Amino acid sequence: MHGKADGERTAPSERLAEWMAGYLRAWRGNDADEIGALFSDDAVYLTAPDAEPRRGREAIVAGWLEDADAPGEWSFDWWVLHEAPGVAFVQGRTEYPAERDYLNLWVIRFADDGRADEFTEWYLARPHGA
Repeated sequence: MHGKADGERTAPSERLAEWMAGYLRAWRGNDADEIGALFSDDAVYLTAPDAEPRRGREAIVAGWLEDADAPGEWSFDWWVLHEAPGVAFVQGRTEYPAERDYLNLWVIRFADDGRADEFTEWYLARPHGA
């Protein structure tokens, strides 16, 4: 699902659709090369707005693999809140059937080559099945 949460959907740009497809592939497979391909050399990844940032592709890949979810233990649905040159705001919902659900807001700042220069995520835990 892509677009606005109120039913009026906004299609993502080709750049955002490709990046999100790559992110979901990397999330499912936990492959270091696929994770690294998403981010510029000196990218910054924040797992929460006030978290200590992971700086640089190597640190991002290492942190991702340290926190990796097992394939099949989650599902994710997303839509575009807003997209402008160089930045996208993505809203999503991550469901962990054995645990709980999360509402997500991602801010992705892009380099000219389509990789992320900066990624910040917010998540709000919801009771399972809510």
